[in-house]
Amino acid sequence: MNSSTASKPNVLCFSGLDSSGGAGIQADIEALFSAGCHCLPVVTSLTVQDTRNVMSAQAVSSALLIQQARAVLEDVPVHAVKIGLLGSIGTIEVIHTILTDYPKLPVVLDPILWAGGGYQFSEEDIVSALKTLLIPMSTVLTPNTHELRALTSGADTLDAGASALMDMGCDHVLLTGTHAESSNVVNTLYTPHQDPLNFEWPRLPNEYHGSGCTLASSLAAYLAHGCDISEAARRAQQYTWESLNAGNRPGFGQWLPNRSYWNK
Repeated sequence: MNSSTASKPNVLCFSGLDSSGGAGIQADIEALFSAGCHCLPVVTSLTVQDTRNVMSAQAVSSALLIQQARAVLEDVPVHAVKIGLLGSIGTIEVIHTILTDYPKLPVVLDPILWAGGGYQFSEEDIVSALKTLLIPMSTVLTPNTHELRALTSGADTLDAGASALMDMGCDHVLLTGTHAESSNVVNTLYTPHQDPLNFEWPRLPNEYHGSGCTLASSLAAYLAHGCDISEAARRAQQYTWESLNAGNRPGFGQWLPNRSYWNK
């Protein structure tokens, strides 16, 4: 290992390529850089999208996906894994195989099922594959309320849904509350056998593209630095809120986070 870079954590990111630059791999790179980490980007899907919605998406072949990941894993030490857009069951199977070889790495899973504009990324049964193959291998899930309900259709409350996800094998759930009808945004960290931990943030006036990616990759960064889950969750939310608060609207659709707000 090069001693000049040994202290900088490396985070392996499985994410889609967003041509608008608001979400996906670009969000991961910017958030990880801001937190003092190096991003190892593995592209899972090529998308056609703008700031309003996704028009189409094409999952990367399983062979190319595993080649991307193995190339860096055999060369660079990895300190955490962030998983974003998947796009196919084949992609989920490949990532499951890779994680099996690295069971001690913290894994942040952002279970993206739809784009902000409503586009559904796959017609396959992604939910079932997530439950079986990736949720049991995850350190923390970062669903919004819509995604949590889709993953736990039998749960009658959000608390019950989070408990169901932890029963599937993940260690923690960080549920984001931006879709709730409340004056402030309340995000909740669930941990087995502990009371839920609420984080309250002033609600911002706009709709944002890339907020979930920013949160998940920032959370992976702080776990890679060795923070415990509650401190990592707090820092990741603070960074994400500041990025959204400093965001801008470059096109005709949603606002994009300014993940370099700290660089004046």
